[in-house]
Amino acid sequence: MGEMETMVQTEVMIDGESSVLAQDQDLDDLRRRIEEATATTGRFVDFVVVGNRTVIALVTPRTRVVFRVSTVQFDPRDTGDVDFPYGGHYDLL
Repeated sequence: MGEMETMVQTEVMIDGESSVLAQDQDLDDLRRRIEEATATTGRFVDFVVVGNRTVIALVTPRTRVVFRVSTVQFDPRDTGDVDFPYGGHYDLL
């Protein structure tokens, strides 16, 4: 049997709500935008998650954000292209 292909996956939890970032998301840029939002009274921060769907979160100085990085099995669908979403309710039809 061949070796299993893997990829690094980053989970972001915003006030306890978990989302897994799509592979093309720039973690350093997202961290910078979240840090900038916390310096204001609140700002919307958007990012793309696994399934190629956009999430928009309101980040304030009181928002709790945690990043978790892990290695998972490779998924070729995880391109970050929001024009081609996958997973979720619509794939069941």
